Amino acid sequence: MVIVISSPTPVTKEASLINQLFDEGLPVFHLRKPDSSSQELVLLLQEIDSIHHSKIALHSHHYLAKSFGINRLHYTEASRKQLTHVDFSENENTLSTSVHSVEDFTNLSEHFSYAFLSPVFNSISKPDYEAKPFDLSELSKNKTTKLIALGGIDETNCGKAYEMGFDGIALLGAIWNSEDKINAFKNILSQCPTTVL
Repeated sequence: MVIVISSPTPVTKEASLINQLFDEGLPVFHLRKPDSSSQELVLLLQEIDSIHHSKIALHSHHYLAKSFGINRLHYTEASRKQLTHVDFSENENTLSTSVHSVEDFTNLSEHFSYAFLSPVFNSISKPDYEAKPFDLSELSKNKTTKLIALGGIDETNCGKAYEMGFDGIALLGAIWNSEDKINAFKNILSQCPTTVL
């Protein structure tokens, strides 16, 4: 599975680029704008073709999901720790989260469909965010949640992430730092499976 995470800051013609990514076969897009207001997210979502809304995961302002037909919610490490059993039992959305250790991944609730583990390789978008040596031999302890590699993934190493045992990859810097964002995505997509979680 290939996921693209939004640039945390605004991008010129962003909605148009997101629509093009979907049209090129992007199965899931994570909308992560930590400094954006709910109104700013609304404006961006309104410019994304509604046919693609079901493929979007919201990282914040989760209450916007229903009005846009979004059924994917992402929880940061901090927000995940505040969830209760009731939050899970009353939630029919596809849930994802972020972890930074294999131990945290193996202890995740079965309610999470997939989780990002980072940084797998040296980050492209954050120069000081260097790869950690993850031991994935413990992955079999969590049989329900898929593991998505995040951090430093581009066309030169995306295949290696799958070889390491990851179920998918998440792209950020490889797309948004590229001169030709759509071709960068197509190059990576041509080398990786695109199943949807």
